Amino acid sequence: MMNFLLLLFPSLIAAGLAALVRPYRELVGWINALLSLVALGEAIVFAGHAARGDVAPTFGPGELLRADGLSALLMVCVAAVASIVLFLSPGFGRETQYSQSQMRRYQFFINLFVFSMLLAVSANNVGVMWIAIEATTIFSALLIPLTLTKASVEASWKYILICSVGIALAFAGTVLGYFDFVSLSGRVENALNWPVLLSHAPSLHPEVMKLAFVFLLVGYGTKAGIAPMHTWKPDAYGEAPTPLSAMMSAVLLAVALYAILRWKIVVDATLGGGYTNKLFIALGLLSLVIASFSIVLSRNYKRMLAYSSIEHTGLMCLGLALGPLGVFAAMLHLVNHTAAKSMTFLLAGRVLNRYHTAQIRDVSGLLKTMPGTARMLAAGILAIIGLPPFGLFISEFALIQAGFATGHPWLMGAALVLLSVAFVALISHLNRMLYGPPPEGVAVGEKNIWPLVLLSLNVAALVTLGLTLPEPFKKLLDQIVRIVSR
Repeated sequence: MMNFLLLLFPSLIAAGLAALVRPYRELVGWINALLSLVALGEAIVFAGHAARGDVAPTFGPGELLRADGLSALLMVCVAAVASIVLFLSPGFGRETQYSQSQMRRYQFFINLFVFSMLLAVSANNVGVMWIAIEATTIFSALLIPLTLTKASVEASWKYILICSVGIALAFAGTVLGYFDFVSLSGRVENALNWPVLLSHAPSLHPEVMKLAFVFLLVGYGTKAGIAPMHTWKPDAYGEAPTPLSAMMSAVLLAVALYAILRWKIVVDATLGGGYTNKLFIALGLLSLVIASFSIVLSRNYKRMLAYSSIEHTGLMCLGLALGPLGVFAAMLHLVNHTAAKSMTFLLAGRVLNRYHTAQIRDVSGLLKTMPGTARMLAAGILAIIGLPPFGLFISEFALIQAGFATGHPWLMGAALVLLSVAFVALISHLNRMLYGPPPEGVAVGEKNIWPLVLLSLNVAALVTLGLTLPEPFKKLLDQIVRIVSR
């Protein structure tokens, strides 16, 4: 189907342009950004088909690619963030600290990173999905030390080592599930495809699937940054180029959660939901505990945002364990988090370019030096902590409501306490950056407001989802709930 080619090929073409055009020209960056809109348009087309309840389209030998409601939602998230990042990437009409060779390397690997994420969420085959998620590690790790420093190289190696171990565990879980399937059902055509696995799931061995899911949860959970497998995240986000940090925080964790959720559907068909839900609650609550208190202790605003991502990953894990209402809330939260976190990381990059430091104590008077950036960063932080009128208030409220509806009042009480800790810490850090006298030597005023104009789309999306739930989007979320809770 042509739609899949239009979804996946633009990022490959963009990577090819970056590699072949020499010397590197800024025009290449603009062409790559425009190509990303093609993928975004096709992702929206897939989401529209899913919202209408159409049969999920497939493509390739053995139905290698497939786009149901869950896939389509992730496609839109990945493609939307990729478009924003590529339009605001270094070198677009302003001074940049990167050389031509660095810009070429950046454009090459960032587009391959986008391609691998889009392939992961459109793959109908568990093996292809695993390969694509492994590829995200390789392409993003090569970008973290874009500016070679000891800290960036260490962060890249830490990311590679920890996530490679995680992906190896996910592979072990995939192999366990596959061989259990083959031992019971024999060699079936397209045995690694999701619909085939799901149709045979009730007959699989419960004990084998329990073990397989532990491997899968720990393995893909490492990529998602679920505690205690999160230790690479603050270092990688803190040292990576800001556009890469935005993509890793906003959509890479969502892609990893997507993989876990796909396997949860299969395992629940074998065991019922109780087993996987207990694991999600335990790891989700642990993520909230570690992230909340780490935010309190944060001294670096990029690392602070990384810990915030761990906190919200924990919230999504809790939601996925709370039945249909919780799944609806978790998917809504994923979309809101994608919009908020991509915006705040990109704004943090503007602050870093002006102040030349990521230390919170060295950033003050932001309202005076960068008034537009300061106000939008404040809006992003307020959205992240779940204040109205932003969408995260609605998704967190829906998640808490789902917890009480499913008989988990103690869990929701603990979550609210931990969210309050993060709330106070984030407000405190934000106030420290916004007010006070600016440091000497920091320029006052903003000349390049194009990024703020583009990021206002994120604010608009967050406010819209905080005030209403558009009917097509609600239908898409309902489709996802039916897929997960069948």
